[in-house]
Amino acid sequence: MNLCFIIGKIISEIKFEFLLNSKNTSIVIFQIELDNKSIIEVKTYNEIADKCYQKLTKADRIAIQGKINSNMEIIMQDFDYLF
Repeated sequence: MNLCFIIGKIISEIKFEFLLNSKNTSIVIFQIELDNKSIIEVKTYNEIADKCYQKLTKADRIAIQGKINSNMEIIMQDFDYLF
């Protein structure tokens, strides 16, 4: 199983889109910067995408649970705020 836990700061705008002709109905895409200054693209779908779009903003610091895909992007499964 490919499971990862990442902590970082959102450095881009939260981009929300609806998907047509797909098993997923919506997607959110944003970038986070890790403590070591690495930048990673994060994607999430459906209910979690809706929750991210409603709750997250640029500069939020979050902890992400997800999977790394073949393009070295994180497919987020859950998140939590860090203060």
